Parts: sequence; C-alpha cells; structure tokens
Amino acid sequence: MDKLIIGIDLCDTYTQAAVLGREEAWVLPTVICRKKTVEECCVGEDAYKYTLVGEGVMVDKLLSLAIKDGTATIGPVKYEGQELLKKFLEKAEYPEAFVSQLVISLKNMEMKLMDSLMGCAEYLGIPGENVHIASHTECFVYYVLSQRRDVWGGQVGMFALSDEDLRYYELKVSRGPRQMTAWAEYEDLEEGFNLNVLDTSSGARMADKILCACGERFLQKKLFSSIFLTGKGFVKTDWAPDFMKQVCNRRRVFVEPSLFARGAALKADDYLHEQTSYPFVCLCEGKLRSTVTMEVMKRDAKVQIALGSAGESWYEARSVLEVILDNQDYVELIIIPHQDAKQKRTVKIPLENFPKRPNKTTRIRIAAGFLDEKTMALKIVDRGFGELFPKTDAEIRQEVRI
Repeated sequence: MDKLIIGIDLCDTYTQAAVLGREEAWVLPTVICRKKTVEECCVGEDAYKYTLVGEGVMVDKLLSLAIKDGTATIGPVKYEGQELLKKFLEKAEYPEAFVSQLVISLKNMEMKLMDSLMGCAEYLGIPGENVHIASHTECFVYYVLSQRRDVWGGQVGMFALSDEDLRYYELKVSRGPRQMTAWAEYEDLEEGFNLNVLDTSSGARMADKILCACGERFLQKKLFSSIFLTGKGFVKTDWAPDFMKQVCNRRRVFVEPSLFARGAALKADDYLHEQTSYPFVCLCEGKLRSTVTMEVMKRDAKVQIALGSAGESWYEARSVLEVILDNQDYVELIIIPHQDAKQKRTVKIPLENFPKRPNKTTRIRIAAGFLDEKTMALKIVDRGFGELFPKTDAEIRQEVRI
C-alpha cells in the first residue's frame, strides 16, 4: 500500500489534489450525485454525467452547505451538509492508499468549515495528527519558497483566476536578526468574471482587457523577482495575449494551475521532517501575527512562556498552563507584534470572584486557544491548593484581541 503525501485545494466549485513526487494533479468539480436506481453516490464529472441523463440528483456548493448547517434532499433521503462533504471526500480519495500526511488548502479560513473537515478526516480513518489545514495564501508561500532563491529573492506577485473569483497575491521575504520572515497577503478583485466568457472571442478580448487593467494597477512601479499565474482560468493563456505581454515584460512568469494543491503537498511533506526546510516565520492569512506570552518564575528566574507564537496556525495553536499566584489577583499577558516589537502591550485579566486565600496557595489553570488570527480565547479556572484549599467552581472565560 502506497504511503502518500497529499495536498488538496478544496473550493466550492472544484477540488484539486497533488501527490508529492508525482507530476500529475487531478481536478474534479466539487459536486456529488446520488443515483436513482442504486443507493450509490458519485462525484465530479461522473456526477454531472448521471444528472444530465436523468439517472441521478446532484448537489453542488458542498462547502457552503456544510458551513451553513444546510441540508439537501436527494431522492428519498435528506442529507446534512457535513455528511455530503464526507461522502464527497470519501469518493474523491485515492483508492488503496495510506495517507501519510494531508494538508487541505482553503480559500477562506472559517472555523466551522475547518472543524467539519477535521471530522471528515476522522470519518475517513486519517489520524488527526496527519491532517492540517492551510490558507491559499500560506500554500502560495510554501510553493514559491520551494523554488530557487532567485525566484523569491525580491517581491513576488500572483494572479489567481477561477470561476469563483479573481485574486491578487503578493509575497515579500525579509531578513531579521534571527530568522527570515515571509509576509504575504491577498486582495479580492471586483473585476472577476465567469470563465464561460472565454468561450467567445469577444468575451476573451474583454477578459484580456480586465486583466491588463489589474496588471497595470498592481505591477507598475514595482520590481518583482517573479510573477505566478494559477487557477482554472490560466490552464491556457492564449486567450490573454496583451496581459501575457504585459506581465512578461522584463519579468519571469510561471504558470501553475494547481499551485495551491502543490503548495499544500510541500507543506504536508515538511511535517514529516524533524528539521523544517522552510526556516522562516510566515505571516499571512491563517497565521498569528503576534506572540502572546506570560512572565512566570521558574527556579528563581523570570521566564517568558508563550501561549501562542507569531507564524503559528491560529487553528492549531493551543496551550495549557498551571501557575501558582504570587501576590497578585490577575493574569497578565504580554502581546508582542512580530513586525514591531516596540509596540508590545500588556493585558491584565482580573480574577474576579476567585476565592481569597493566603499568598501562594491558589493554583490556576489557564487554557488558551484562538478563534481567528486576531482573537485569543482564554479559560481560567481555580485549581485550589491540595487538601488545605480545595478547588472551587470559580472560572473566567474571556476573549482578548491580539
């Protein structure tokens, strides 16, 4: 049985998957169909085929359905959105293969969808520690930084064109005193268009002009190491001669329609190595931009303990800490922005309604997680102090903007 390292780009309209070490990447529409004659589901192009000949009922936009807790009735059966997403991924999975590591790349990092996908992985028998979720932006970073240094030594731009939208991405790598920082962001462009317009010569000319206008807005007066083009819209580029002439003017241009899936596969592979091949702090969608610490005494010395670090996935960043209070009735957090440590600030959380005890006889448990890249969720509970001071029900839940 093969042990595969897989990256999946999962969107409402299409799904792409890439296996590390293999040239081909497969693409299929994110749709599912239940056949009328037998209790069997099919996905992708097969789902369209059976629906068109009247032998099945199809459901699309599976991600949106799962996020909204929606349902769909297919024949006599009513399905939850989560169940349909599970069935789709089950059918789309490589047969007779063991998933050694899987990274799912998403356009939007919504917690409800991410929780749903982790549930799908469990349903498919993939251990939770082998599954990770990353944003399109982060997979763009991993793909670009896997290339030669001269490709990403300066500024890098990318246009992503799909049926869903048109996006522009930008990446800049800077050297710090200790390590490199990869800073990346994206912008949704209002000029996006349905790819069906490319079926006619007049529509293709209009689309070419739209891209040229976007190129002029983002590429003028900037120096780029390279430009990347990705998405279904760039499987072919002959429909946009003026745009290609514009971006190729004194720039290196790379076309990779499956870039997000391939970037996800590269990130998946990195989890299997003790030492990372990407020694940088990645600041982008899905990543914490600040480090959150607490100062505690350990063996008569003050130390900083991190509850979340800049560059860490906010979805995966979780920590639990137990401390004994020493002449204070509050918890103090230190928030340090990665890009400007001088802007660090402290946040004090009063331990209201906690029992009053002699000094150093109150132990508290602090559990930290994140709701998004800018919001930390804290739970602080009283743990008492042995038999002398039993624990109580005192508890504080608080969100902290970071």
